[in-house]
Formats: sequence, structure tokens, C-alpha cells
Amino acid sequence: MRRSHRRPVAVVASLLAAVLLTGCGPAPWNTGAQTPSPTSPSRSSTPVPTPVTNDLSSGSTQRVVPAGAVSATINYWSTLSMDRWTATALKPVSISMVTTVTPNDGQKVFLQKATMVAVPGNASRSFDPLAPQTDQSSVSPGYLVLDPYSYSQTFNIGDVPAEATFVQVQFTYDFLVQTTPTSTEYAKQTASDTLTIAIAGAPQD
Repeated sequence: MRRSHRRPVAVVASLLAAVLLTGCGPAPWNTGAQTPSPTSPSRSSTPVPTPVTNDLSSGSTQRVVPAGAVSATINYWSTLSMDRWTATALKPVSISMVTTVTPNDGQKVFLQKATMVAVPGNASRSFDPLAPQTDQSSVSPGYLVLDPYSYSQTFNIGDVPAEATFVQVQFTYDFLVQTTPTSTEYAKQTASDTLTIAIAGAPQD
């Protein structure tokens, strides 16, 4: 009688299956909780303030402003130091002007009127302009401003909103130019110029 040898084969097959099933499981070092990767802390960005233009940062400035045949050389300055140009301070702006005319045939140039308008603002908006200030000539036909004669005046800028970081100072000059050296007829020429002046922060107590 022959003995059956199939039982040991079946046992071996069962053991192999158990080994294979065990190999499909997770590795022992992976059975614990997953450690999250560290994240870099978020940095809150601080807005960088926009630099403010200041045409009087050096104390004064000079402009050459054309008006038809007239060329006006104008010096601007303030007797108040820039660190004291606060929103509530009385802020003076002084001007000194002399003109030339081309061609120069001997005719004179007169300043009939000078007007200043101050418009406060900041990086995001403009505020309402302050009341215009005008120097109207008290003599006819005007103030003689042809070189070597000159014109000087001081305008004052009052309170501006606390949010203002600068003020735009707009100047308008109305000239009368003789049509001929002996004529009583005049040609009107208008020049405009603008300064931007920074407003200083209020001093801390």
C-alpha cells in the first residue's frame, strides 16, 4: 500500500500564504502616528510708507517759469524749519521774482496779480483746498518786475487735516507786457508753478 505525501505539501502552502500575508502589512517603524513636517512661521508684511517729495527740503528752491515772451526766475523759501511744518502750524512761504522778456526791445513787464492755493493731501487722497490768497497790485498797471526790478511776497498756509502728509502749493502769476516801449497797451501773460512741501508729524510729548 502506498502512503500519501500530499498533506505536507498542503501545510507548506499554508505557511507560505501566512508569510505573504504578513509581508503585505505595514512595516513596524511605520505603525506609529505620522509626524507633520514643520512649517515656516508666516510673516506679516508691514507696509513701507511712500516717501514724500519736499521741494523745500534744502530750505529753498529756484524755478524758471515761462509765460509767453516772459521768463520768470522765482526763488521760494520758508522761514519756518521743515521739522516744524506741522498740520496746525502757520506755515510761511516766501517768494522773490525777477523777469526777462524776449525779444527785449525796451518794453516793461508788470506783475498784475499773484495767487496762491494750498491743497493738502496724502498718498491715497487729496483734501479740499484752502482758501486762495491773492496779492493784487495796488498800482497800475502792476508791479514792475523786469530785471533788475523784483517782486517779493510771503503767503501763509494755515491748518491742514491731521491725515495730510504734504501740501501742494499752487502759484499763478498774471503779467502785463508792454506791446512797445512807449505803449499804454499791454499783452497779458500767465505763468503757473507748483511746490510740494512735506507736512511734519506732530512732536511727541
